[in-house]
Amino acid sequence: MTSLPVHEVVERALALSRADDCIVIGSESTRANVRWANNTSTTNGLSTGNHLSVVSVIGGRVGSVAITNPTAENLASIVRRSEEACEGRPEAEDAMPLLPGDGAPADWDEAVEAPGIGAFATLAPALGEAFRRAGGDDVRLFGYAEHVTSTSWLATSAGMRRRHTHLDGRIEVNAKSPDYTRSAWVGQTSETLADIDVPALYAGLVERLGWAATPVELAAGHYEVLLEPSAVADMLYYLYASSSAREADEGRTVFSRPGGGNRTGEQLFAPSVNLYSDPAEPGIEVTPFVATSSSSSFGSVFDNGLAVGRTQWVRDGTLAALVSTRHWAATSGAEPRPYVGNLILDSPTGPDLAAMIAATTGPALLVTCFWYIREVEQQSLLLTGLTRDGVYLVEDGEVKGAVNNFRFNMSPVDMLAQVLEMGATVPTLPREFGDWFRNTKVPPLRVGRFNMSSVSKAT
Repeated sequence: MTSLPVHEVVERALALSRADDCIVIGSESTRANVRWANNTSTTNGLSTGNHLSVVSVIGGRVGSVAITNPTAENLASIVRRSEEACEGRPEAEDAMPLLPGDGAPADWDEAVEAPGIGAFATLAPALGEAFRRAGGDDVRLFGYAEHVTSTSWLATSAGMRRRHTHLDGRIEVNAKSPDYTRSAWVGQTSETLADIDVPALYAGLVERLGWAATPVELAAGHYEVLLEPSAVADMLYYLYASSSAREADEGRTVFSRPGGGNRTGEQLFAPSVNLYSDPAEPGIEVTPFVATSSSSSFGSVFDNGLAVGRTQWVRDGTLAALVSTRHWAATSGAEPRPYVGNLILDSPTGPDLAAMIAATTGPALLVTCFWYIREVEQQSLLLTGLTRDGVYLVEDGEVKGAVNNFRFNMSPVDMLAQVLEMGATVPTLPREFGDWFRNTKVPPLRVGRFNMSSVSKAT
């Protein structure tokens, strides 16, 4: 088997095409990771891989084939299979002319430089020191950290050529008491891992375990809550995943307007809420063009290569835009709004979480993170889920103790409508959805009324 540089694989596959139109997307990724348990590193690994998607368009019909680690010997069969996949299919509803190209970028054929396991050069010694401290403090640390370098190449038969390299890292740490009755979690994202402050993460975990030494039993009900950024980001993920203009126009989402159309221009949230995406956002840069091998209401194969820029989704509490493909924009008379792979809830001058706690007369609940979040009802975007690894009672400006876990029922739309205070926006790792949507920056939020619908026995 003969392996080739990914950019060459992409060009060869395109040259082999007999379709009316062809789109080829190739990617190369390097993933390094380390795990630990009971204050000891347990495993580490390094993996690399390539991926290729070939999309053929024949008579308006679309066929797509994807393969990992393509070789020179199987390229022709991959392209033929994508062409054969067009047979018997109806013409694509979103069919449009491919966007014209303007030549290959200067770095099109440059080699990818990935730090690999070297990404842990700073983090690994800091973790070792945290393990040593935890042993002396009678704390058990468990966790996982990874760094990924991923480069994508896009080429189309219309002459489009695009390339982008994305750096992505994260750390998750869970701290437990020796008897495992108390538990706390923190997570953080980082493009390089070098800026992760392990001593600060450890100090926060120890503080939370201290809070948990005083248990407090509370009944279900509506509470004022302080949501840490991770919990906020997980709720916002569902909000963003429901922001299709087409689905709203067709009456299928919380953003549908009664009688037809969508609710852009309506005041749906608190006036302090400003939500945007920007592929150039420092620290969470993402692909600045559309690159997709399948069509949905969030992206069309015919839009491949379309430039993605800064988009304001919510401005001063008013819904400003929804995601729209070129096809749906032409159908509805709106502007195309490509999906962007990051999300920022903007609050540059807000207080830190400690100041928000100090300003709480209470009683209020401090919620660190959610898990097992699921959609209950689409029209209101009602979600249900569980608290985990730390819910605390805040009263008279201080944390009084750890509260039992809850199941919640809450819509992120209602959550953002009841924001009383926003902290400072920080890079954030959503705990529930961080495996595939971790490019977020959000603040902690004070929400006036959050529905903790029942007590949960989960620990």
